[in-house]
Amino acid sequence: MSSEETVGATGAAEVAATGADDTGAAAPAVSKAAIADIEEAMKDVVDPELGINVVDLGLVYGVHVGDDNVATLDMTLTSAACPLTDVIEDQTRNALTTGPGGGLVSDFRINWVWLPPWGPDKITDEGRDQLRALGFNV
Repeated sequence: MSSEETVGATGAAEVAATGADDTGAAAPAVSKAAIADIEEAMKDVVDPELGINVVDLGLVYGVHVGDDNVATLDMTLTSAACPLTDVIEDQTRNALTTGPGGGLVSDFRINWVWLPPWGPDKITDEGRDQLRALGFNV
């Protein structure tokens, strides 16, 4: 079995195995979504309170795609008490698993993380421009 090492969005090395399984049988070919494509699709997921996408708000901390094309997203919220996780999960499902050919990934999981805590320093320049257009002082 051969393996290929890549660096994910979090900077951590990921090893993707290819070739035969332990029995010597050829592994089925599963097309893995690119992390950049997932990050781009996640721009369709909008924080319901602020109206800005979760990528530009800095709420997506990391993305990993398994060999089975299941995406695991490390995400946070602006507040641990945010009651809108269901809305964000539904939007994520629409962004990643629907569309032509069934979507980018076969399934996804959101790993809600609280460290490091979210702060305004995590907002991208594009996110800051969007917030200013809405009247926020950032």
